[in-house]
Amino acid sequence: MMTSAGTELIRVLADPLRLQIVTLLAHETLCTTHLVEETGAKQTNLSNHLRVLREAGVVETEPCGRFTYYKLHADFLDALAASFADLAATARTTAATDRKRAC
Repeated sequence: MMTSAGTELIRVLADPLRLQIVTLLAHETLCTTHLVEETGAKQTNLSNHLRVLREAGVVETEPCGRFTYYKLHADFLDALAASFADLAATARTTAATDRKRAC
C-alpha cells in the first residue's frame, strides 16, 4: 500500500509545471530567473509552485546574494521510487492470488 508521503509526492508532481521544474532541477541548480526563462511561466505562478515543492520537501533553497537558487532534494526521488516498488510488489502478489482463485 502506498504511504501517505508517497501519495503526497504524486499529488505534488501531478501538476505539469511542477513536474517540469523538478525535471529541470534534476539536471542543475537554478534560480527563479532561470526557471522563468526555461518554463515560460510568470514569476508569481512559478514562485507559488516552488513554495509547494519546498513544503513537500522536493526542493531545497540556497540563498546567494539577492538570488535564491533551487536544487532537487534527492531523497524525495528515493521515497517516490520506494512507494512505486511497494505498489508493484502488491500488484504482483494480488495477481498471483487472483490466478490461484480463478483456477
